[in-house]
Amino acid sequence: MNIRYTLAATLLASVAFIAAPAAAADLIAVITPSHDNPFFKAEADGAEAKAKELGYEVISLVHDDDANKQSQLIDTAIARGAKAIILDNAGADATVAAVKKAKDAGIPSFLIDREINASGVAAAQIVSNNYQGAQLGAQEFVKDMGEKGAYVELVGKESDTNAGIRSKGYHDVIDEYPDLKIVSRQSANWSQPEAYSKMESILQANPGIKGVISGNDTMAMGAEAALIAAGRKDVIVVGFDGSNDVRDSILHGEIKATVLQPAYKEAQDAVTQADTYIKTKTAPKTEKQLMDCVLINSANAAKLETFALKP
Repeated sequence: MNIRYTLAATLLASVAFIAAPAAAADLIAVITPSHDNPFFKAEADGAEAKAKELGYEVISLVHDDDANKQSQLIDTAIARGAKAIILDNAGADATVAAVKKAKDAGIPSFLIDREINASGVAAAQIVSNNYQGAQLGAQEFVKDMGEKGAYVELVGKESDTNAGIRSKGYHDVIDEYPDLKIVSRQSANWSQPEAYSKMESILQANPGIKGVISGNDTMAMGAEAALIAAGRKDVIVVGFDGSNDVRDSILHGEIKATVLQPAYKEAQDAVTQADTYIKTKTAPKTEKQLMDCVLINSANAAKLETFALKP
């Protein structure tokens, strides 16, 4: 055997092995509304943590509830060769074409939080049971109101399916109590500053209100701030989401209750299902998956942390 030849061959093989680039990790794109809202940030954080745990590269993008921007971000995910998209979408109707575009490019979309008005386009739609959660919140609201009094409803973005579902869940409970009278129902578009402004105007026109039921925690915080500024700490406020901000408000004796929807877990479940799809090409057995919500009030608020209940 030629020893010099053998040593040279071994050395060359070693150099080739060292020089060869490591295989790039598969990419998962996470697209949500603005991270300024802690709910959407929790979704993005949960999805990114699970994806990295499973060995994926992650790009986290924000569409700001703009369907055109969302479409451009999905184009980016397609161009980058993403293996899957985790999406909290920018409109039940406006999103359908964008998700179909990704599907046609061979990229499955796993929707969280908000549904779209189509079936068979997304690989999965993992959403909170908004109707069940709204009924929990409404029952607590009715109890806190003593089953009577004038109240206000703040509604979310009209294009968002969740806004309508939550409002229906509220009214299917509250409307059973004839002594509870709604005096104003206005959209504050999920926005805290807008809710503050709307609450100021509503309070001027309806000084006798006793309660406010809100479609999300961000609007509930805006309403509560306006009420405190007006010296109306007597008004009952109930929200929906389970944010840390509302948890703290409950513990300080301000907002009375909220409804926890498990944003972090929904996002992590979506990534787990995406991982299965990427590895086996097997879609979830059920496209639309509902996760039950939990009532949060002074009895359990201390256990709430980042849209999840601690043991």
